[in-house]
Parts: sequence; C-alpha cells; structure tokens
Amino acid sequence: MNKSELVEVVAKEAELSKAAAERVLSAVIGAVVKTVSKGNAVTLVGFGSFKPAKRAARTGKNPKTGAAIKIAATTVPKFSAGATFKAAVAGKKAAKKK
Repeated sequence: MNKSELVEVVAKEAELSKAAAERVLSAVIGAVVKTVSKGNAVTLVGFGSFKPAKRAARTGKNPKTGAAIKIAATTVPKFSAGATFKAAVAGKKAAKKK
C-alpha cells in the first residue's frame, strides 16, 4: 500500500474528503518525523513506537574493490511494533492486561 492508497482508506473510514485525509496523514507523519529527529520517542499505544537509535562508527568494505572504509556514527529512526499490531499480523487476538 502506498500513501495515496492509504489516504483513500483513511478518507473512507473516517468519512472525510481525500484532500482532508491527505492533510491529516501528512500532519501525523510530519509530527512523528519532527519529534524523532529532535531525539524524542513517539508512542502510539497498540500500534508501536518510533524512536531515534544511535549507530556506532564502524569499518565496512567497498564491495567493488574490497578496500576497508570507515562508516561514521549516525542516528537512525527505529520502529518497534506494539503488542496489538504484532498479534494482528500473526492472526491472533492480543492478550488482555490484568
């Protein structure tokens, strides 16, 4: 599913116009990107969490020449699926908390 297909589904489910659904989806994605890029996590209960993760500097290999190259440390986005999402993908019902 691409963004335009997702916009159609959101518009239909939320009974919105496609233009309004696209603005909502863009706003949500923008808010997640902005928050994670500032170093904070975004948690959507049941769906999952987006957070920044640090990747250490390391030595890699140029696949063409085989020469060793240095890969700088960087921060990358990381997504961890929530229990409800994992259960839905696995075809199971999510376990209820006590």
